Amino acid sequence: YNKKIGVFFMVIIIQLLVFLLITLSTILVVSIPVTLASPGEWEQSKNLIYTGAGLWAGLVILTGIINSLVA
Repeated sequence: YNKKIGVFFMVIIIQLLVFLLITLSTILVVSIPVTLASPGEWEQSKNLIYTGAGLWAGLVILTGIINSLVA
């Protein structure tokens, strides 16, 4: 019984991580081209974009690690 609860909890965590990954991916797909196309915006926004890309990469790695524990 406890093992089923643990697996259920892990599945919920994976679903939340995937949701965050999809949301962040959508935001980055829209915001990066807009930032690059706008004059002068790159200099103001590059730290935010680098932070978003790092967060995205971290979510990919974390999701993969958590998924490997469940599977």
